[in-house]
Amino acid sequence: MSEPRKLEVLRAIVEDYVHSREPVGSKALVERHHLGVSSATIRNDMAALEDDGLITAPHTSAGRIPTDKGYRLFVDQISAVKPLSPAERRAIQALLEGSDDLDDVLERTVRLLSQLTHQVAVVQYPHLSRAKVRHIEFVLLAPRKVLVVLIADTGKVEQRVIDVGQDLSEEALSELRTRFLGSLSGTPLNLLPQSLKSVVVTCPAARRADAQALARGLEALAASSREERMVMAGTANLARSNVDFPLSIGPVLEALEEQVVMLRLLGDMAADPRGVTVSIGRENPYDGLAEASVVATGYGPDASSKIGVLGPTRMDYPTTMAAVRAVARYLSRILGP
Repeated sequence: MSEPRKLEVLRAIVEDYVHSREPVGSKALVERHHLGVSSATIRNDMAALEDDGLITAPHTSAGRIPTDKGYRLFVDQISAVKPLSPAERRAIQALLEGSDDLDDVLERTVRLLSQLTHQVAVVQYPHLSRAKVRHIEFVLLAPRKVLVVLIADTGKVEQRVIDVGQDLSEEALSELRTRFLGSLSGTPLNLLPQSLKSVVVTCPAARRADAQALARGLEALAASSREERMVMAGTANLARSNVDFPLSIGPVLEALEEQVVMLRLLGDMAADPRGVTVSIGRENPYDGLAEASVVATGYGPDASSKIGVLGPTRMDYPTTMAAVRAVARYLSRILGP
């Protein structure tokens, strides 16, 4: 069996199984694909693929389905990620543009990616190691209650209500806001604690206690914004794929619910020359994802945050890889440098 025909027969089996969910037999391959050889030859080729561990026979079936190893060889033969159609690109652009709120953009992004791939879509919040203060706002809600708002240059907005401990006038709060914003605008979030101390000590003595309370609020918001988080959509697609998880869909749902598992998995996925990384079945370090595949790529200025999809190993890899890459590029463009 020549290597080119081996790959061609494997490709045909993967494509048919992904499309039909049914084990693939030699007769179906001859009827659907122009492989240029007889049914007997195809049967021999399938036996060779099975000996190589690339396909296997499910219980009580004459047909064959790809193994994790078979999917890996198939994916590795995808030399370049195909571009999306003009209509798909216009749909992405129309849905993602028009919002300056990071939470809204990420929610739209995962909904769109889930719709394009019919899988579960996940996206990490942008890493804020390089994020800087864009804006600070203080809103007086009651004489002692202040809404503290911190906006990073990534678009991330953090806010919380604090008690400053004593009555505070609108005029005094406005003065403090001007002082904080003037000193902290453009400050990297990881340097904010030190910078806040400098602002507090330069405040008039009469306002120093208020400034200290506001500084504590801003420091807490900065710490909160650095927490690893992700947004997810399309979990219902797993229910429709329940047949693709013969052992149990429970561990997959648990991995999604335990965000730390997905965040660690996304963070550990190495870069791929094609720009999209694929982790198949038991290649995933978490046992609960032994029947799942993850397709992901980086986004943002340094591509350090990840976006991707999770679904069964019986996945349309070329289309999924194209969608993940395209959506990541649009997301990077919207968030800017």
